[in-house]
Amino acid sequence: MKSLFAKSGRKLASRFAIVMIVVGTLATVPLLSGAHTAATTSVTIVNNSSREIRHVYLSATSQDNWGPDQLDHSVIAAGGGSFTMSNVSCSGADMKVIAEDQNGCFVSHIEACGGSVTWTITNDATPDCGN
Repeated sequence: MKSLFAKSGRKLASRFAIVMIVVGTLATVPLLSGAHTAATTSVTIVNNSSREIRHVYLSATSQDNWGPDQLDHSVIAAGGGSFTMSNVSCSGADMKVIAEDQNGCFVSHIEACGGSVTWTITNDATPDCGN
């Protein structure tokens, strides 16, 4: 009789352990999937400078490797032209937005990831022309 209760207790303990492992695994799935989702940002560039913007690039703030040209042969006109990039994937807390004018000079700006942001380029922005 004693061994019958012992076997039943072990079965019950084994089943309980299996249920707890399954519940624990299911509870961590949302945490793991959230860790890999990148924030998305909408970035609008307003060009209030006197220079046309011919290229726009994105990169992580800690890197000098830029992604592909976001304008895809478009131009942001001088004196008030604008361009919006929607659903830009952002893996960090912020990102670098780089604009290149018709002379090959660059200006850049750091923007926070998530939500919508606007970067206004003016003639006060000091371009990097490789000098």
